[in-house]
Amino acid sequence: MRECGNYKTTYRDDMKLFGTTGAKIKAIIIILTILALPLFASSYWVGLLTLCAIASVGAIGLNILTGLTGQISIGVGAFLGVGGYTSAILTSTAGISFWVALPIAGIVTALIGGLFGIPSLRLKGLYLAIATLAAQVIILFVISRWDGLTGGTAGMVLSRPTIGQFSLSSNTGYYYLCVIILLLTVLYATNLIRSRTGRAFLAVRDRDIAAQIMGINLFKYKVMAFAISSFFVGIAGALLAHYTMIVSPELYSFHVSIEYLAMILIGGLGSIFGSILGAVFITLLPVGLSSLIDVMAGIMPDLYQLFSAFKDFVFGAVIILFLIFEPGGLAHIWLNIKKYFRLWPFSY
Repeated sequence: MRECGNYKTTYRDDMKLFGTTGAKIKAIIIILTILALPLFASSYWVGLLTLCAIASVGAIGLNILTGLTGQISIGVGAFLGVGGYTSAILTSTAGISFWVALPIAGIVTALIGGLFGIPSLRLKGLYLAIATLAAQVIILFVISRWDGLTGGTAGMVLSRPTIGQFSLSSNTGYYYLCVIILLLTVLYATNLIRSRTGRAFLAVRDRDIAAQIMGINLFKYKVMAFAISSFFVGIAGALLAHYTMIVSPELYSFHVSIEYLAMILIGGLGSIFGSILGAVFITLLPVGLSSLIDVMAGIMPDLYQLFSAFKDFVFGAVIILFLIFEPGGLAHIWLNIKKYFRLWPFSY
């Protein structure tokens, strides 16, 4: 069923999550396809899709802060580390169940994120970015030096979660766990945008002075944005830690923060669907480049080292090209494709 001709006459209709029957059917088909992927994919690809799901949770969290509220953060890697280390300490050291440690990891990360979000009331743009960079440095310094709690530079070893006697040790079992959490994250973020809080976030992003004049408490909503964003980033960090079964300060470097910023820039700022597209793109980009390099090396083996050095170049070039030619990201490209086929063959 096409969306054309569906007019909303009540506020309740406007607030519906799915505006048409066709939208409901498409959502069901997408969910069923995602759940059926492990039945047809190899264990290697299921593992990659699991990493995509985990990255999508973190990217959605970052997009709530940067895309919806306009607060720049380049300390995502450290907040991933807070979530991962919190879960590791609770499960490995304290002996607490993963199912209890996971939400606690999110809450602890939210509290720390809210704490570092306090300067956002006075700082904007580059100054706020530097403040979040300071958070990255401080958190990683504490993780590296607090040997008695975090294991220092040696890190900590974790195990996969269990449900009764069943262990999620296989890639397929852990994939379903991450997908379920991703679906819950998408549901929450979608409803957040449509709520009063989400509209306040958008007002703060677009015109913070005007929003304050209208009665929006800037301090409250900016700190809230940092806390909500950090909660989902902490959840992603805990999921990633139990997937790799190891946490170490090197895993949460500044490069990781840049990767997550690239996810929301390439996917589309302020778009939940774009966050997922960007996370999948950035996660699978090294895999695609490695496959291409192997093919090129088979043709010209003497240039293998040169091809390998081009990975970082391609990563940076992709970000620059998107910023120049498609600042709306993959979400905007997908929207244009939908519009084209919605009007086809009468596109004029």
